[in-house]
Amino acid sequence: MLIKRPTISEAQVTDYAIYQRRREFLKTLGGIGLLSAAGLPLLANAATDEASTPYDDITQYNNFYEFGTGKEDPAKHAHLLKTSPWSVSVDGACAKPGKLTLEDILKPHPNQERIYRLRCVEGWSMVIPWLGFPLADLLKRFEPTSQAKYVRFETLVDPKQMPGQKRQVLEWPYTEGLRIDEAMHPLSFIATGLYGKALLGQNGAPLRLVVPWKYGFKSIKSIVRISFVEQEPHTSWGRSAPGEYGFYSNVNPDVDHPRWSQRKERRIGEFRKRDTLPFNGYAEQVASLYSGMDLRKNF
Repeated sequence: MLIKRPTISEAQVTDYAIYQRRREFLKTLGGIGLLSAAGLPLLANAATDEASTPYDDITQYNNFYEFGTGKEDPAKHAHLLKTSPWSVSVDGACAKPGKLTLEDILKPHPNQERIYRLRCVEGWSMVIPWLGFPLADLLKRFEPTSQAKYVRFETLVDPKQMPGQKRQVLEWPYTEGLRIDEAMHPLSFIATGLYGKALLGQNGAPLRLVVPWKYGFKSIKSIVRISFVEQEPHTSWGRSAPGEYGFYSNVNPDVDHPRWSQRKERRIGEFRKRDTLPFNGYAEQVASLYSGMDLRKNF
């Protein structure tokens, strides 16, 4: 599937002077591992032409229960997170399992920009200009076998760095999963930055998943383990409230949360609510993944 290049300029995306000097910043980021070498070209891809949510809102209004349940808690406590050194273990049904440093993970992958909508299950939304690379490009390096029907992801567990883990709000570690074809879809993305800057702790540094047609909690943050598995993996929210948070969690205005409607959403920074789009506006690209499925049952 061809992912179209942006039809909007950087000036329309954001008015930040730093972001307008993106190439200068990318050279700096390359020095800390976000680019494989200084001056590596940025591949720009956009999936929406909507105005991006301001940087301050994206980095100050977050759900990341490892740092606390309040929206401001992640920004308040994420400075405790140490992202260097960092490693990710890869195991399960693949020919090349192993434990890779962050630098080993990032080195082969040129950075791309993806401007994606983010829709939270709580009914609010953002538009975020991510930096990163396709999830499929990473997974293919480990040569998953025919037994790899799903991909399971796991977040760091360290209550000293993540004080929210001192409370059993959820069962730690936070886990999420995708069907293998979802994980290999061109829109599935590993984010390493946003707005031309390195990803902050409250946004899931140093590696987070972004699956733009699903509710935001599917986009697991601060990943330390990836497993190729044959059976549908248990997920943290699925264990906590299986009647509210199904495995697929595709954005669907016709399937309400048990406690609120999903037909409308509030874009952060806007007063009026807008209609929620099926698959968060990405139906043309991803609806075929669910052909023949009852999306009310497989929510």
